[in-house]
Amino acid sequence: MYHFLVRRILGALVILLIITAVTFFLFFAIPRDPARLACGKICPPETLELVRHNMGIDEPVFLQYWHWLAGIFAGREFTYGHCDAPCLGYSFVNQEPIFDAIVDRFPTTLSLTIGAAVVFLLFGVGTGMIAAARRGRAADKIASSASLVGASMQIYFVGVLATWVLVDRLRVLERPAYHDFTADPFAWAGGLLLPWLVLSIIFTANYTRMTRSSMVEQLSEDYVRTARAKGMSSRTVFLRFAWRGAMGPIITIFGVDLGTLLGGAIITEQTFSLHGIGELSIKAVVNQDLPMLLGVVLVSAAAIVVFNIVVDAAYAVIDPRVRLS
Repeated sequence: MYHFLVRRILGALVILLIITAVTFFLFFAIPRDPARLACGKICPPETLELVRHNMGIDEPVFLQYWHWLAGIFAGREFTYGHCDAPCLGYSFVNQEPIFDAIVDRFPTTLSLTIGAAVVFLLFGVGTGMIAAARRGRAADKIASSASLVGASMQIYFVGVLATWVLVDRLRVLERPAYHDFTADPFAWAGGLLLPWLVLSIIFTANYTRMTRSSMVEQLSEDYVRTARAKGMSSRTVFLRFAWRGAMGPIITIFGVDLGTLLGGAIITEQTFSLHGIGELSIKAVVNQDLPMLLGVVLVSAAAIVVFNIVVDAAYAVIDPRVRLS
């Protein structure tokens, strides 16, 4: 296990390096000059050069990337002052430290991710297990039909419709907003309940179908038939053997979904006007804010890579047939 984790961590660092490098160099392939955008329409050449120097883009591209990479580990000096490690630079737009901006928005995205993950995992896996246990019956057909409808929905449509019905018309839920969990846990849950429910509609469908198909496949395996032949009850066979074997694919998609949501649920945050990592990424693209874009990309890629490593390691714990070498 130790050697496996070391290899995966080293591989993850290489992946993150490649992702940030590609993002950095593609940014400079854009024909528009971020310094001219920051300087304004009427900008003398000497002022433009000063702005370009203050933004740190008056050096060769490779040297700029090296300085950005070194700043993460050793800090960096800017015209705005010293930036302590981990330094992701300053925003081209408002000279805000990138690391502070991400830390400030991260609780919103983290709360959205954790709450939604708990809801769609419980409902999705639970519904899929019921459908597998009642295969061919009414419960199975209803769950399969509902999952098909849910998988066809889009967040921006369901989110707007749910807000209009549940908030504006029926007034059973409050308008989505982020509140500090430590200050008021009930306000925190109430402000994010609607986004959690909307996300669960989309994701529950995938988990229901995946859980049902995996459970049906496991119930036909030889070791399950052997357990039944030894006189074990159907409930014991279902929960102790089939369920554990079916968790492999579920954990895989859960790790990917969790990493993706944690990296910034862009559409969800825009639909419900939540100020999280996703909103930062959109502003960074629109404003051609390279430091902000790199910071968001690094966080998003790191979240996905980390959760993939956790998923691979969890296989050996959940499924004894899997061995890490």
